[in-house]
Amino acid sequence: MEQVDKGLMEKLVNGDIADDDVTEMRRMEKKDHERFWTYLEVLQGAAKWDEKILMRLNDHLYIVAKGKERIVKCDCGHELGDYRVNWKLSCNIRVRETQQQMDEVYYPSAASPDAEWMELREYFCPGCVAQLAVEVVPPGYPMIFEALPDLDRFYREYMNRPLNDESADWFEDKTAEFVSKLK
Repeated sequence: MEQVDKGLMEKLVNGDIADDDVTEMRRMEKKDHERFWTYLEVLQGAAKWDEKILMRLNDHLYIVAKGKERIVKCDCGHELGDYRVNWKLSCNIRVRETQQQMDEVYYPSAASPDAEWMELREYFCPGCVAQLAVEVVPPGYPMIFEALPDLDRFYREYMNRPLNDESADWFEDKTAEFVSKLK
């Protein structure tokens, strides 16, 4: 296999790909450089909104270009704000603090985190209630900001297609600034 075509990429994204195709893709000596663009094309075709997808963050979340902004957006179209701010701050959150609450989602219960030492946080989209992330952390631990990709550098240096709104300001964690305005 020299290149991954759009049909095969759609199967991969939808989870309908044959094991043999996965094996063949993994064995490709050189990953074709167009694979990322094909991947974005497939994601964009499935999106329920028009904003340009810049990068996928997880199964439900994307960084998109919206006017002069770069925001995090869910499959359902719900916007979680500036991608430089921890998107979890815009989610509905369920915290499991007791052993009984944790045992509801862990089986066998011996695999459950110890509620005396940990809490389980579940993050849900306010628009469609899709579960977006789970953290098992000590109580009081700050929300984990999972990814702040340097999109400008990625597009410019790796993909050789610089973004038209490139700026050093894009790669800066704005979470603390956002939180300070809430007070």
